[in-house]
Order: sequence, then C-alpha cells, then structure tokens
Amino acid sequence: MPSASNGSDAFEGPFLTVAILDSDAQRRKAAAQALAGDKSLQVTEISSFPGTVEELAQLLPQTYNVVLFNVDCDRDLAFELAESLTANPNSYVMAYSSKSDTKLAVHLMRAGAREFFTTPVDPAEIAAAMQRAADHYAATAPKSKSESRLFVFLGTKGGCGVTTLAANFALALAQESEGNTLLMDFGLPLGDVAINLGIKTEYSVASALKLTDRLDAGLLAKLVVKHSTGLSVLASPSEFSDDPMLLDSIDKLVTVAREAYDFVVVDVGSRIDLLNTSLFDKAAIVYLITQVGISEMLNANRMVSKFFFTRDHTLQIVLNRYKPSDLLFDERKINEALTRPAQWKIPDDYAAARRTRETASPMVLVDSAIARAIREMATSAAGVTGERNEKRGFFSFLR
Repeated sequence: MPSASNGSDAFEGPFLTVAILDSDAQRRKAAAQALAGDKSLQVTEISSFPGTVEELAQLLPQTYNVVLFNVDCDRDLAFELAESLTANPNSYVMAYSSKSDTKLAVHLMRAGAREFFTTPVDPAEIAAAMQRAADHYAATAPKSKSESRLFVFLGTKGGCGVTTLAANFALALAQESEGNTLLMDFGLPLGDVAINLGIKTEYSVASALKLTDRLDAGLLAKLVVKHSTGLSVLASPSEFSDDPMLLDSIDKLVTVAREAYDFVVVDVGSRIDLLNTSLFDKAAIVYLITQVGISEMLNANRMVSKFFFTRDHTLQIVLNRYKPSDLLFDERKINEALTRPAQWKIPDDYAAARRTRETASPMVLVDSAIARAIREMATSAAGVTGERNEKRGFFSFLR
C-alpha cells in the first residue's frame, strides 16, 4: 500500500503532490528522505513497479504533479513509462538510477523526463528540481475558457479542403506560438486528420465523448496522441459508431480541452448540425473554408447570411485552392456572394498537395506557397507578427 510522508520549506511554490515509484524499499525510502522536511510537498511512496505501461494506471490511479521513478527496476520499460507519464501536459517526470549513465539520461530526457539523478540523491539537487517543477506547474495550471483560444474550421461543402487546412494550421500554430495546442477531429464518421498528419491513434473523439462523466485534463491527456512536432491530436474514430453525439458531451469535451490547452483547433468538416454546441462559442474564431465555384459560393452566402451574419472578426473566410487566372467570377462578385471580403486566400499548389498525398507528410513542414499562406494564418492567430515572425520564419520550416 502507498504510504505518505510530508515534509519543510526548501523551496517556494504551490503545493505539489509527488509519487515515488520504486519496488526496492531501501531506495524508495532514501528518495523519500531526500524530500523530507518540505511542507510544500505531499509525497506518496508506491511500493511496486509496473510490469507494463498498461499497469501504470492501476498503480497511479490519480494524477500527481511530480512522478519520480527508479529506472533500475526495468530499464527497457523506463523509456515507455516516461513517454506515458509525460502524455499528461501538467505532469513533471523525474528519474533516478544507481549508475551515472549519460546515454541513459539523454534517452530518458528524449522520452519526456525533465530531471535525472544518480543515487544517493543530493537533497539540495532534488530541492532545486522541485522548485523547477513548481515553476512548471504554475505555468501550466488549467486555464479558464477566456484565456484559451478556440479555432473552428468549417467547410461550405465536402471536399473543399477543411481537414488539410485545419491539420496544417494546427501544426503551424503549435510551432509558431510554442503554446500547448490540441487538434480535434469532429469530422465524424469519416474524419481523416490522422491521415493528413501521418499518425496512428488508439483513441478518438468518440472515446472522449463516452467518458465525459469523468473527463478531466489528466484523462484527456491519455486519449490524445502527440505528433513529432509536439501537436496533440484527438482524431476521428477509425470505425463507424452507432452511438449518438450528445450536445452536452460535446460541450463538456470542449470545456475540458480549453482548460487544458492554450489553443484548441477543431475540424468539423461541413457539420452545421454542431452550430448549437460550444464549438461555436461567440469567442471562437470560425474559419469558413470555401472555393470559388458556383455551389461553394452559393453555400457560403447561405451560411454567412443565416448563421454568421452578426460575427465580425470572429468569422474569417478562407478561399482555398485560389487561382486568379481560373476564377469564374471577378473580385467584386466574390465579395458580394460572401457578403464581405475573404481574409485569406490559399493558393492552388498541385505539386505541394501531391507531395503530401504521396509522402503522408504535412505540407506545412515543407516550404511552398501553400505552406507560407497557412503559416501566415497561424502566426496571425498566435499573435506572432512583425520582426519576431521574420526571425522565426526560416527556423519554423527547419523544425
């Protein structure tokens, strides 16, 4: 059974819960002793070690601010545990070993661990680490809905490029803003955000909606998958589901997502049936994606006139696959159809689109006319402008 020990004022910061994961009693007690005396800490000793990543949830049924675990229990499993633990954006993971192994430390850091100690642990060293954890926790504390930003991508017609734009915008937003960013795919039942980003997912939006009665930031973090760029993704289910999407469940998921992430990007496809959910909160930025075609312009006019007429800057119209030489209408007629000028024009770049389809690599990661246009949208959304944007631009593509 876990045992708790409290401890003194070695650092200033918020109250932290700490779990020590080690099956060796002597090592575990020594680590706990190094933390003893800190009244800002509540330390729980976990007396067993998981045999698999799946067993981790049983040993840690609650979310701890800091998890300190011994890698000598199972070095092969240590990296997987670090990755699993750091899936929660509010967790701070530390590891310790009896051996001073630089390669091991580097691998653990790459897997997500933020601190690495060699036993016996120096109390001053671990106190400094706890101060950094306190700073991290304060910086990543749940945000109010007013502090986070919600971006919703809605299409005037199927096939107008909503998913491609939403996925690449979210990825660019995560890089340009360096903020905690989540992309959710509500294009059920056939959403393909995961395909656009070249990732595989185990859980989905449908999984989250089934768990809304106990959904919180910690559980949401276990359902998302991280893209290599750091973007968190909650994809569409890979199979058809007969379960109805309850509006209350959608609202709960959106609320939890906005409390846990700085930026939430949502692909809703052409689903106007979701207009009465909190996805279309008045503060949400709605990107209405259309093309310069007869049916697309007609749909855009109907949607803006009926649903978004009272929105000003929170509605941004995006003309996708824009090619001036092939336009059926002149600029004046396009503006009349849309009832206002479009804020964004994404060029028609067949070579970039084809490269993306063939390589399953997001187009925004390779320099092209499309990539530059989408990144401009993302930097504007993130508030990254002017000189700062110019300095970041080249390195953003390198990332």
